[in-house]
Amino acid sequence: MKENKRDKTENESNEIIAVKTPSVIVKIALPVFIFLLCAGIVILCSMRPYEKLQTYLNIAFMGNVSVSDSDGFEIKQNEIDTNYTGKTSDTGEAVMPVFGEQYAILSCDKIDLYVPVYWGTNTELLEHGACQSTSSSLAGAENNSVISAHVNTFFSDIKNLEVGDSLTLYTTYGKFTYAVSELIEFENNNKQYVIPTEDERLTLYTCEMQVFGSSNKRVGVVCHPTEKQFYEN
Repeated sequence: MKENKRDKTENESNEIIAVKTPSVIVKIALPVFIFLLCAGIVILCSMRPYEKLQTYLNIAFMGNVSVSDSDGFEIKQNEIDTNYTGKTSDTGEAVMPVFGEQYAILSCDKIDLYVPVYWGTNTELLEHGACQSTSSSLAGAENNSVISAHVNTFFSDIKNLEVGDSLTLYTTYGKFTYAVSELIEFENNNKQYVIPTEDERLTLYTCEMQVFGSSNKRVGVVCHPTEKQFYEN
């Protein structure tokens, strides 16, 4: 009788130990899962800073260098003066760039934006910065200046802009300041915001952020000029 009680007690103890002690598979799988989760978070968080750093390096070290692209055109980065102190005028002429040429820098302190703007749009140029449609008007000219960029890099925070926020477009020929006047959303086949307009404006847009795949929706802002400064020299 005592032996039966002892056996029963030992069995109960073994069951308790088994419950309290995780299996070998759980011991191995849990740390691996945590490591992969942390690695994924680090990669996602580092994507945007890396892209920004790469952009700053391009601006700082390439100067007026032209880089041949696989499609046959040249990506040309110009030195854009963001601290011009010479004479300016509220009237002047826009200087037409060639396809693939950086002709501006778009800046907005509100969302920590500082990105080169290239004339023309394709996959290669979008990897280097923002792109302005060649069917739109140059900054400082009457009509609609349309600029787009990737949502996972340069325009990731464009959704945080609000009506009244200020943006500056530094070009090779002048400095142009805008204020956000409208927040926009539209489908990618809707040309309402990217076609020529009767008034002078700056339209910025990007894809709607999605974790998987790409979205057909576009989000952005319409801005109107508040100051024009054409360089006289």
